[in-house]
Amino acid sequence: MSEQTYRISGMDCAGCAREVETGVAKLPGVQAVQVDFATAKMRLTGEVTFEALRQRVEALGKGIDLPEAPAPRAGSGGVRGFVRYLWGRAATRLALGGGAIILVGALLMLIGAETVGGALYIAAALVTLLPIARSGLRTLLLNHDFNINLLMTIAALGAICIGETLEAASVIFLFAIGEALEGYTADRARDSLRGLLGLAPAQARRLNDAGVTETVAVQALALGDRLLVPPGERIPMDGVVLNGSSDVNQAPITGESLPVYKAAGAALFAGTVNGAGALEMQVTRLAADNTLSRIIQLVEEAQSVRAPSQRLIDRFARWYTPGVVLVALAVALLPPLLFNAPFNNLPDGTQGWLYRALELLVIACPCSLVISTPVTIISAITAAARRGVLIKGGAYLEALGGVRVIAFDKTGTLTSGQPALTAVRSVDCAGGERCDQCDDVLALAAAVEQSSAHPLAKAVVAAAQTRGVAGRYAARAVLALAGRGVQGEVAGKRVTIGSHALFEAEHPHDAALCAWVDAAEQGGQTAMLVCDGDRVRGYLTVADALRPESADVLSELHTQGMKTVMLTGDNAAVAASVAGQVGVDDARAGLLPADKLDAVRGLLRDYGAVAMVGDGVNDAPALAAATVGIAMGGAGSAQALETADVALMADDLRQLPYALRLSRFARALIRQNIAVSLVFKLAVMLLALGGVGSLWLAVAADVGMSLAVTVNGMRPLRQQ
Repeated sequence: MSEQTYRISGMDCAGCAREVETGVAKLPGVQAVQVDFATAKMRLTGEVTFEALRQRVEALGKGIDLPEAPAPRAGSGGVRGFVRYLWGRAATRLALGGGAIILVGALLMLIGAETVGGALYIAAALVTLLPIARSGLRTLLLNHDFNINLLMTIAALGAICIGETLEAASVIFLFAIGEALEGYTADRARDSLRGLLGLAPAQARRLNDAGVTETVAVQALALGDRLLVPPGERIPMDGVVLNGSSDVNQAPITGESLPVYKAAGAALFAGTVNGAGALEMQVTRLAADNTLSRIIQLVEEAQSVRAPSQRLIDRFARWYTPGVVLVALAVALLPPLLFNAPFNNLPDGTQGWLYRALELLVIACPCSLVISTPVTIISAITAAARRGVLIKGGAYLEALGGVRVIAFDKTGTLTSGQPALTAVRSVDCAGGERCDQCDDVLALAAAVEQSSAHPLAKAVVAAAQTRGVAGRYAARAVLALAGRGVQGEVAGKRVTIGSHALFEAEHPHDAALCAWVDAAEQGGQTAMLVCDGDRVRGYLTVADALRPESADVLSELHTQGMKTVMLTGDNAAVAASVAGQVGVDDARAGLLPADKLDAVRGLLRDYGAVAMVGDGVNDAPALAAATVGIAMGGAGSAQALETADVALMADDLRQLPYALRLSRFARALIRQNIAVSLVFKLAVMLLALGGVGSLWLAVAADVGMSLAVTVNGMRPLRQQ
């Protein structure tokens, strides 16, 4: 069975997506179908012709495009953009025509031509009602389902039958414009994601073998192609720097506020902005597979993952609408039959129960309920993506907002994951921040460690380069002492750098030096002693450096009411040292991956909702077991992008408090929208049943509430 994706147009709310999904699922040859209101896409598995799909979708009042068709843009905002949107839809063009007829009828009414004016009102109502009634009836016939269009059709025809022609025409006109406005605002929300597509340029400057540049489409580029990126231009593809250096603004991908310096060998991401220097780069990923494309694809997929509240509302709406029809029928018939109440409106202005039932049909429309969650999810996930936080679905967004405990891996999460020199001390130290004797010990150690690929050796060599003492000595005949250290010949003397245990056994040293080394190791550092021939010269200490932001991030999480736990495989001394520096509430040391998994499960039992922050690879079991798994460094790791529930693209913990604030804000908006919508509808229903409402009030309340929850749901786009 083939799987295909199509673009659906004309969907004003989540109920429209459900109608298309139900209708297409009934076609022969369709095995599975999913229609996402958030992305306006339909994913279909099966064997069915596009013509059959087109006929079915159009029968339901919507449009369908082939997968290769370009994505529509909502265009400019404001009144001008909305007018263009209205004129671009056949149904709303009819509504605009109906509105013009209403105006002519009103003018005729003013000059006394009441018969002609009344006829024009009926004509306006029927012209505007035509696409609405057709959609409602076809949905009933094809899907055996009641939708809002059918409710409005019944209400409008009922108003015409009882002589309320102006009200019928005005109500159906307002409904059509209001539905279009809902669709327009939803398209604006979708467009906030489509705007990411414009970040990567469509063309690139390719360098040929002669060094001459030619402008080509990015789709024509191949792996290994060399590109020239002039200052100030966007980087067209993922790649690495070959020549040149520059500061690059990576905010569109990673959310980093400051430009990042790039030189030869540094990674570049499509859509980021080059600074003041020209860069020559080599393409490492094709256009369809670059980081920006993967982010957009994953965010679109994330928006289609329905949150629990959305699934609940969708199930509720499936039974709610037909239930409303039955209730309205009871309201229209039972009071007149049982209590001799008026069926039609009375001359004194008393509303009949048929009119009240029509009001009930209009106000009971579930649009504001079903649209409240998806618009908020679209906005929140898109806002997070702009800040370099990839949230993989509405379910994870809601779950993140309910987290009470955050568990952190240590290495690579709270720390940089790379050892760094923390101290060097000579037994002849002259004191002060730096002295020649200490620098000489570092230079000796670097000479011996120069040829080693061990992380500790790299830390020593890097520190020597930083201090400017690298190259002071040269070592030869370097020999690794398995698990204990390394030796080499420097200036005719045997220089050894190794563990405290090695020196205890083979290189006697005084008690003061022992005390210094023991204190360093108890503080969670790795100590290495250095001897020059038979003389012990001093020691160096190396530790996994803390991320500079770790302590501030943990402090901010605590102000948000979070409990923090550190899970590490390191020994207790290292764990205690790091925990004390960053300020976690609890630290657990000596944990294997299975132990971390058990720890997360224990936290889940104790607290209910737990987030786990790790590197997305080594901590995979714990990340999977947590309520929400958060991976560091998604921009540089395809695996982190694919496996995590949430990815911090810039490998920056500072985005974590923002993600938590955003998720809580989105959860609050969803609950707020649902509660206000239900309370407001109930209030207007009570007015209708009490005989003090009107069809105008009902449609204004329904459309107004739908727009209110839509605008409210888009607030995460402005959240900081």
